[in-house]
Amino acid sequence: MASINGTIILISLPAIFRGIRIDPLAPGETSVFLWLIMGYMVVTATLVVTAGRISDMYGRVRFYNLGFAVFSVGSILLYLTPGNGNQAAIEMILFRIVQAVGGAFLFANSAAILTDAFPPTRRGLALGLNQIAAIAGSLIGLILGGILSAVDYHLVFLVSVPVGVVGTVWAYVALRETATIVGGQRVDVVGNLTFAGGLILFLVGITYALMPYGTSSMGWGNPMVLAMMGSGLALLGLFLWVETRVRDPMFRLHLFRNRAFAAANSAGLLAAIGRGGLQFMLVIWLQGIWLPLHGYSYAQTPLWSGIYMMPMMLGFIALGPLSGFLSDRFGARSFATGGMLLQVAAFILLIALPTNFGYPAFAAVLLLMGVGMGLFAAPNTTAIMNAVPARHRGVASGMRATFQNAGMLVSMGIFFTIVILGLAAALPASINSGLTRAGLPAAAAQSIAHLPPTSALFSAFLGYNPMAHLLPATVLGSLSSQVRSTLLAPHYFPHLISAAFMGGLHTAFLVAAGLSVVAAVASLLRGGRYIEDLARPAAPAPVRSAAASGGRLHPWPAHSRRR
Repeated sequence: MASINGTIILISLPAIFRGIRIDPLAPGETSVFLWLIMGYMVVTATLVVTAGRISDMYGRVRFYNLGFAVFSVGSILLYLTPGNGNQAAIEMILFRIVQAVGGAFLFANSAAILTDAFPPTRRGLALGLNQIAAIAGSLIGLILGGILSAVDYHLVFLVSVPVGVVGTVWAYVALRETATIVGGQRVDVVGNLTFAGGLILFLVGITYALMPYGTSSMGWGNPMVLAMMGSGLALLGLFLWVETRVRDPMFRLHLFRNRAFAAANSAGLLAAIGRGGLQFMLVIWLQGIWLPLHGYSYAQTPLWSGIYMMPMMLGFIALGPLSGFLSDRFGARSFATGGMLLQVAAFILLIALPTNFGYPAFAAVLLLMGVGMGLFAAPNTTAIMNAVPARHRGVASGMRATFQNAGMLVSMGIFFTIVILGLAAALPASINSGLTRAGLPAAAAQSIAHLPPTSALFSAFLGYNPMAHLLPATVLGSLSSQVRSTLLAPHYFPHLISAAFMGGLHTAFLVAAGLSVVAAVASLLRGGRYIEDLARPAAPAPVRSAAASGGRLHPWPAHSRRR
């Protein structure tokens, strides 16, 4: 439910904006568009460590259940959002933040609860199934959003409500705390504030950097963006200093002394940066170029792009549990490293595909990408959770989720920047010459050619005909019906933009391949299999035991196990 919510809105945005009567591409409305997409991700990335730490202190099951309830409340509020225009848009952004708070507690605790519940010999399979829920949910959201928004955009938010209500009740009835909860711990107020403030400023700075600024196609030169990112990094530096000096730190830096933990998190962060923006780039490739060239109207492209990306999900579903099961026996290193190398191969094959590819070849590359993701995700997550003491599993799970979510946001900033800069360099001349040849007056063609390329990308992403938004109504009205039909034909924009877009996209794929290579190296350097349960003697009796609430503690033998 929580991962579906991250992507379901991507496909539903055209219906949502029509429903609340907003043109997301109008001047001043781009920020609404970006915040509806990225606000949820920014908040979950910021809160998961805090959620994990609080859960370690007061009970993982308790706050997992709370996450279900808060998420359900946010979904109900979104469904009931009244009004139109910017007021409705702001309410939606705020209610998605409420969802994100609940999602953070779900993300932070699911892996920790499973690690508590399963012995080391079965954790990989359990976490592999959990990873399927997360990754498959993000891909299912693309399809579900297209189907539900075609009926009524309110259903996009309503669909989470019954799942959330049933999940809240079921978790409350069925789950019992099996973790050892140590009493007498303090909340690290300064650490929480500096971490949240620093990460929010940095990630929000990346969000605003994607918007045009002045005459520039992007906002990286915007003083506000530079100030936010600089202040964010300074606060994160202060946070690291604080964490070395408080008694009960929020971020357990000493965990990184364990090579298995440090290498697995490094590989996870690099993998997230490498593939996080991939989904957006592939959706734009499909919606802006390939699908229109194959006769799909722009209104249909959001749904069909989700359907055509299904092979990636199938590859992940096939390999996720299997790699987790095998890593229980043979360790994570070979599977996670092999998964990253398959990612490298998939990125290189994407570069080799022509702009108007044959779908079987594209599907095969997506399947390979999904297989690589499946080989990597479950073993790497299992290695992280196996490497930490039981009392720190919540915060460790939160740290893992923070690296993943923050990496995805950074990835979108990097990928969008590369593609948009490539478009800004090559697109004006292409648009100018193409529109002039089509019969548009030279002055009008010149004016449109210098519009920010983000308008063209975002309009295709939202399922609008880009030419209909780039060409002013007065210009369209002055053209003959033949010229107007030529410019507004679905295949015209792809022919106009494809050369400039593919140049930037190939550069982005090369960067992603390079990051995946470094992630493979980090994964290879993790060392042999390490399980903290079996490496240290049992901890002293806790101040407050989970056994009192019906759960059972299962101490493991006090001998080390490295393979």
